[in-house]
Amino acid sequence: MTPVQKLAGLAVLILVLMAAAAGVTWQVQEWRMGKKLAEQAGLQLRDLAAISNAAAAQVSAEQGKRLAIEQQLATQDQQHTKELSDAQRNQAALRDRLATADVRLSVLLDATDPASDCDMPAAPGTAGVAHAARRAQLNPAHAQRIIAITDAGDQGLIALRACQAYVRTVAPGTLSVRAEAADSP
Repeated sequence: MTPVQKLAGLAVLILVLMAAAAGVTWQVQEWRMGKKLAEQAGLQLRDLAAISNAAAAQVSAEQGKRLAIEQQLATQDQQHTKELSDAQRNQAALRDRLATADVRLSVLLDATDPASDCDMPAAPGTAGVAHAARRAQLNPAHAQRIIAITDAGDQGLIALRACQAYVRTVAPGTLSVRAEAADSP
């Protein structure tokens, strides 16, 4: 064997050993990376499961809140509907009583006003007879119109209270203190 052949054989042997070392190193790195990737995948799955559980719990809590608000709104709606029907029934009864002349609306006349043409004394006389305040009866048609106006006003107030209760239920804290003070009788 010639020295060139020995040198070439040694070079080939070194290249083979280097290739084998590179292959073994590559395989070891692949095992390490595979293990790290598997650990990361496990951590990611655990994190995703925790996020999914938290989201499901939040959705469940929000659904519970929504159902509670829906029940509260249904209760309030029934209450306001009852108030409205009671007011309408009372107004209808008053209109019927006015129509049948069971009740007559009247206004108090000012006894001291010279335009009222009141000839009764404002204070009781010395004889001890107490005079009742003088009143004038309203025309039944005008009384019906007054009752209709008050009925519409009552319905408006009931609807306003219903709207305010709805807003307080759906978005608490959005009504100002001034609006709440106006709502109270």
